[in-house]
Amino acid sequence: MNDNQNEAPKVETTFEKTPDKKQSPKDFIKETVYIIVLSLIIVLPIRAYIAQPYIVDGASMNNTFQNGNYLIVNEISYKFNPPQRGQVIVLKAPPAALALQKEATTSNVDYIKRIIGLPGDTVLINGDQVTIVNAANPNGEVLNEPYIYIDNSLGDSPFSNLKETITLKAGQYFVMGDNRHNSSDSRLWGILPQANIIGDVAFRLFPFNEIAKDPGQNVSYQSSATSSIK
Repeated sequence: MNDNQNEAPKVETTFEKTPDKKQSPKDFIKETVYIIVLSLIIVLPIRAYIAQPYIVDGASMNNTFQNGNYLIVNEISYKFNPPQRGQVIVLKAPPAALALQKEATTSNVDYIKRIIGLPGDTVLINGDQVTIVNAANPNGEVLNEPYIYIDNSLGDSPFSNLKETITLKAGQYFVMGDNRHNSSDSRLWGILPQANIIGDVAFRLFPFNEIAKDPGQNVSYQSSATSSIK
């Protein structure tokens, strides 16, 4: 009896190398078009409905965000959760804001601001102090805003002695720039409709030494002088 009778038979396989096939120009073009179309199918819905990159242009959010910062804006979160006070958002400038900047009311201009007042709030502005009156605070609550930046080198500001009271209805928000004496915001052009909110700032990707998640909550306060407005 063969000692190897109960062993499983061995099967030897060999592979022959297939000769390389040179790709024709037609095939190359088809493959390139396929890759481009596939990329667009994946990327465009993400940019349209989920997240989109923005570059800060202006000084209204100094020193939280500086000119040239590269941001990723989350466009889907507000479909599930309402905007909250203190969040930094990107918004479509309403007609009144465009008119102040001498832009056509049909122009597509985006602003970056911080949410200060929510639906149902009464916002009281007294110079640089903001008080919120609502059901939870019927006697009013003065906001603690450590992110505020005021550039004293600009001299007297019309905002310094501003007194204003605005009551917000459903779907209305009050937004302001962190650079309080140098921002075109709800103090000038009024309430922001919820429909104009694009999304909240989820990431800062540039400058590299300031990469952060939810960067509006991680503020730094370094002195900076500028006179542009946006």
